[in-house]
Amino acid sequence: MPKQSADPVSQGRNPRMVDVAKLAGVSHQTVSRVLNGNPNVSSELIERVERAVQQLGYRRNTAARALSTGRSMNLGIVSFDIWQYGPTHVLFGIADAARQGGYATSLVSLANNDPKSARAAIDHLIADNVDGIIVIAPVEGAMAAIQAVPAKIPLVMFQPSVVTGAASVAIDEVLGARLATKHLLDLGHKSVWHVSGPEGWLGTDARIRGWREGLTAARAVAHRIVPGDWSSASGYRAGLEIARDREITAVFVANDQMALGVLQALQQNGLRIPQDISVVGFDDIPEAAYFLPALTTVRLDFTALGRRCAEYLLAKIRGLPLSPTSPLEPQLLVRASTGAPPA
Repeated sequence: MPKQSADPVSQGRNPRMVDVAKLAGVSHQTVSRVLNGNPNVSSELIERVERAVQQLGYRRNTAARALSTGRSMNLGIVSFDIWQYGPTHVLFGIADAARQGGYATSLVSLANNDPKSARAAIDHLIADNVDGIIVIAPVEGAMAAIQAVPAKIPLVMFQPSVVTGAASVAIDEVLGARLATKHLLDLGHKSVWHVSGPEGWLGTDARIRGWREGLTAARAVAHRIVPGDWSSASGYRAGLEIARDREITAVFVANDQMALGVLQALQQNGLRIPQDISVVGFDDIPEAAYFLPALTTVRLDFTALGRRCAEYLLAKIRGLPLSPTSPLEPQLLVRASTGAPPA
């Protein structure tokens, strides 16, 4: 009789933890420690176990893992305005990193930018017994509600340009705004006007701050801010206002959606871009390279930010030592919408 293969797949069954242990040449307990994120395992053993998991196509039993660890294996997420490009892609990054760590995610979306709504969302997640919470609502109301979260709940929050101890992750949006402003000034523009986001958003404040710092460093005049609300329609209205002043030669817009509206309004009023006026956006949405003209913008890696939030929270849940992270750095992408000012 031919010898039966020890390969679980060839035997018509799903691979088990014991199969992973056998292939990796380690004990069943070591596999369990690796899969549960125990810090007391060497990197060499972790690599062997993960390689065996991948080779066998082993799928972790989330229910069994929850029983063995006493955890729900679920991360809570509080978000605001998930229709916006930034929060949406942060969510993608969180879900991807959580899934790789064996976790599910529960999302509560805020309808209002106020502490009461944020607090209710956090209370809902705590009642669901999540193992930790990520707050990606970069608005003043949400930040105020975070102060009431019990210390026993592992928490990570996204704050534009601000790292407050070992509980926050950030992108340096102040630096991004400075890069955008400096780029326009370096092209020879005497000053740069700014179309801002709405009040109450931390990102609005960060981008205004970076714009002002860039102007101050060059000893350029900071003209009044033209307000927007992140939408293309508000950018269009701002563009109509800017088009009436033919002395304006450079505009930094706080996000790419508003920049699209600005471009449309300027061109409809007979202004050539960049021959008459230069425009810089912010975020680098996928469509920005296909605007007419292609939009110079500042790229923020929101997906990487989401992954960092989830990885940081999982490390806190597992009791690993943590230190404050440095903000992710933005990148200026120069395209066709910027050039030297008219002679």
